[in-house]
Amino acid sequence: MTFMGEAADRPILVVDDDAKILRLVRMYLEREGFRVIEARDGREALAAIGLETPALVILDLMLPEVDGLAVIRAVRRNDRTPIVVLSARGTTNDRISGLAAGADDYVPKPFSPAELVLRVKRVLDRTAGAPTDQAGRDPLTHGDLVLDPDRHEVRVGGSVVALTRVEFRLLLALLEAGGRVLSRDRLLDAVHGEDGLDILDRTIDVHIRRLRDKLGDDPERPRYVATVRGVGYRAAPVTARSGS
Repeated sequence: MTFMGEAADRPILVVDDDAKILRLVRMYLEREGFRVIEARDGREALAAIGLETPALVILDLMLPEVDGLAVIRAVRRNDRTPIVVLSARGTTNDRISGLAAGADDYVPKPFSPAELVLRVKRVLDRTAGAPTDQAGRDPLTHGDLVLDPDRHEVRVGGSVVALTRVEFRLLLALLEAGGRVLSRDRLLDAVHGEDGLDILDRTIDVHIRRLRDKLGDDPERPRYVATVRGVGYRAAPVTARSGS
């Protein structure tokens, strides 16, 4: 296994109420050298996350006690632990809901265990590599918004805004573009790179909407993220109001 970094000694948490799937996923992950822990419902999953601080969570959505979407939202309120959804709910709307809640990837059932392991590795590579790729970079400012790549932190008017990894990368790409319009495809590349399998371009719209909500941005009078209809998105022009 090539996965390195501070998460290398932390386990993969697999959450599913199907014992056969737990055994299958554990077997394939352990073959690749991962340490695996398990949970059978959402409540156990949240307890394990708090206790073990896993490197990544593989999560079913249809869980007893606390469902998978609620688990994702609970995790995203506190940290950025990578989450790969593994669910029989595989419609486009289901995938958008899971990604919008904060999942990093979505694998529908029935699934290939080998593909799942590949996706896990790619998500870990992305998340482990991001701080190194961004190290030593100066903060970006846009009116009263400050994005610090080194600290992975965004402030608006001096207050920290908690963003998911996807939201942070979207905002970073838009600010780095310096007002240029970025298509959805270009934003997908910025968020997921070439390994963003089964990610839909309209998912970007969902993340942009959530990003705007967190920034307190009005899409009709944008201060930070502007829509260019039929093309994509760009950083909104800085106005006196943006800097006030």
